[in-house]
Amino acid sequence: MPAHNDFTVTPYEVEGDLDYERLLDQFGADRLTTDQLDNFPKPVHPLVRRRIFYAERDVDAFLDAANHGDPHSVVTGRGPSGPMHIGHVFPFYFAKYLQDNCGTIVHIPISDDEKSFAKDLSLAEISQSTRDNLLDLLAVGFDPDRTRFVIDTADADVVYPIASAFARDLTQATVNATYGDPDNVGLSFYPAVQATHLLLPQLVEDAHPTLVPIAVDQDPHVRICRDLAGKRRYPVKKPGALLSKFLPSLEGPGKMSSSGDVPNILLSDDRATIHEKIQQYAYSGGQTSVEEHREVGGDPEEDVSYLFLYYFFEESDERVERLAGEYREGTLLSGELKNIAADAIADFLENHQYRRNQLADVEDELRPYRLTPHEQRTALRAAGYPDTAIVFKDT
Repeated sequence: MPAHNDFTVTPYEVEGDLDYERLLDQFGADRLTTDQLDNFPKPVHPLVRRRIFYAERDVDAFLDAANHGDPHSVVTGRGPSGPMHIGHVFPFYFAKYLQDNCGTIVHIPISDDEKSFAKDLSLAEISQSTRDNLLDLLAVGFDPDRTRFVIDTADADVVYPIASAFARDLTQATVNATYGDPDNVGLSFYPAVQATHLLLPQLVEDAHPTLVPIAVDQDPHVRICRDLAGKRRYPVKKPGALLSKFLPSLEGPGKMSSSGDVPNILLSDDRATIHEKIQQYAYSGGQTSVEEHREVGGDPEEDVSYLFLYYFFEESDERVERLAGEYREGTLLSGELKNIAADAIADFLENHQYRRNQLADVEDELRPYRLTPHEQRTALRAAGYPDTAIVFKDT
């Protein structure tokens, strides 16, 4: 659980000036190699080829399975504590890219129970956020035949028996060493639930390579699960991980804060709101005057508008390189770069919002994505429950 004088990174708190190399040293993950990058499905996604996903655990087995058409899966989830913003959404679009290119099975756990443990939110607030977030996730456009949404409270008859089985192999000392002293017993137990999320595709489909594309602060969940998966009693492989840098907040690259002083760009924001937020709040790598900027240029690596384009919102490598060059030369002004980024984000979000607006009631839309009774029974058996166990249903 890295905590330094200048930054803190845990699954429940991210603040300060982040040093991604120091995080790798602390977490013991490996930097993504050029050979591994080249082995990703073609065309290689910008998040990979630009090394936004920059570190990994056991990614090779997943890539081999994906490239050879063998069974493989991705798990990437959402904790519904409020409206989704642009920093939340890119792992899901990455998962869809893998599904579209390789037929990847995608599991999306919704950890509404964790938010009741970790946040000062009412159950009603969490429930509303769950419904809103599900519509945004459904708008991504996953294949219902190869995608399962698993909602902890709604799927408790599957999630909690399996988590209870896994909990036998997790000690409180391990949880404390990984996360620090938990605030309540719910957070003490939650690593067993998170392990259930990450291993559920294998419990349903038999053992196969699973990849967890997540922001680097969530890596402790993967480490705990990998330890548990190594227990020989479970018919699963250790899940791999693809660890990403954070999409910058508007206040500056590498700077994260839970204070909420600077707004996020929400998935629901319209074009005018996006332009307003970018113009008013986006940290600039340019100079304080047009004349000075024209003379000495700006630093795109410090400019949030450029980084938004580089991370996710501009597909063309040629264009992002050209924009960076023009910005360094001073021929592209900060205000112009902000407009380019705002338009790109607005274009993306308008397409996302259009798909979301086409959806019907969330319960109806979600139905094809739920675990089937057969899948539930298969997972419970794989976790060690006999058919005579009370958790099994007659249906």
